[in-house]
Amino acid sequence: MTELGPVAWPPAPIRTERLVLRESEARDRVAFVELFASPEVGTYIGGPRPRDELERAVPEMPGRRPGLFVIDLDGAMIGMVTLDRRDAERPGHVRPDAGEAELGYMFLPEAWGCGYATEACAAALDWFADALPSEPVVLCTQTANDRAMRLAAKLGFTEVERFEEYGAEQWFGVWSSVTPSG
Repeated sequence: MTELGPVAWPPAPIRTERLVLRESEARDRVAFVELFASPEVGTYIGGPRPRDELERAVPEMPGRRPGLFVIDLDGAMIGMVTLDRRDAERPGHVRPDAGEAELGYMFLPEAWGCGYATEACAAALDWFADALPSEPVVLCTQTANDRAMRLAAKLGFTEVERFEEYGAEQWFGVWSSVTPSG
């Protein structure tokens, strides 16, 4: 896994009480298009993309890359969780050399409010802590995104700073497997 370090990718599927975190498959293409075309999902990430553009652009095997987990509920994709290196050019870092792992996630609106994001993100963070012990993970979201702010708190992220980016106030926090949360 060149983006995050010396980790074999894809890992074996991760099973939680209700979900499976797995590598993407061709059958997930429709859900990827739905995610990126959804006005609700796009609210805090720059808006939805046009469905016709997505139909042309999304590959037959979408999301097949290190750091991207498809979130599977009963055999169907309901969202995705990503762990990527934060761009050094962006504001918000906890290391002098930047390049921290950053948690991202998107879920279809029909999966909202069921605790799936908490369950999936916690499982991804646990996997990351085992794969790259003692490495911090960062999360950045708009302060206006109440759901994301609550999720960050539930997962044990601690606020580092706030700053303006993309025309909105951003909340930037860090999670570490070596610092107990709670």
